[in-house]
Amino acid sequence: MAERRATMMYPQIETLLEQVDSRFTLVTLASKRGRQINSYFKGLGEGIGAVVPPQVASISRKPLSIALEEVAAAKLVYRRVEHPDPAEVAEAEVGEDDAEVEASDEGADAEA
Repeated sequence: MAERRATMMYPQIETLLEQVDSRFTLVTLASKRGRQINSYFKGLGEGIGAVVPPQVASISRKPLSIALEEVAAAKLVYRRVEHPDPAEVAEAEVGEDDAEVEASDEGADAEA
């Protein structure tokens, strides 16, 4: 059984931010998982097995609190997206435009 905690917010925000790369990711991840947990509890008596039950033992019955505890316990896995460098994207686009111009010049020479 889970123990009562003395702090106002559990898990602490510092612990949560160690598991994710930004606050936005934390909020998005916890809110999506909170909705899944809420759906699980609503459909519990109906035998719907589409949603994964809570992965941690919690004294809280609030879906968002349970989701935050899952993040702190590293029970939720998400894929980090690596964003390309804007300078590299601009260089790649310029290279593609040059290749298209060369291809159209070769096509015009072949027709003449």
